[in-house]
Amino acid sequence: MTQVIYGLETDDAGRCVHYHQENDIAGLKCQQCQAYFACYQCHDALCDHKFVACDKDDDPVMCGLCHTVMSFAAYQQGTCPNCRAAFNPKCEGHWGVYFK
Repeated sequence: MTQVIYGLETDDAGRCVHYHQENDIAGLKCQQCQAYFACYQCHDALCDHKFVACDKDDDPVMCGLCHTVMSFAAYQQGTCPNCRAAFNPKCEGHWGVYFK
């Protein structure tokens, strides 16, 4: 079963109203609800709790193109380990929000 990336007006690759460049395809997991979201802003708008950062080795990222889940170590390589799609390098500025 394919996992879903939730968000506001998300497309098939998990891009949302907040982040919608070609390489904004990383779904990020909330530790509390264990669901993947396009961004913390979408999470906070859709859930009854604030986004809670995940441990880096708890498969906190999902590729929006092929739905592969991965560790932070795999994600920080910059491309999906399965389909090789590139992630947005500017997301590094938000790592403190998403990862412990």
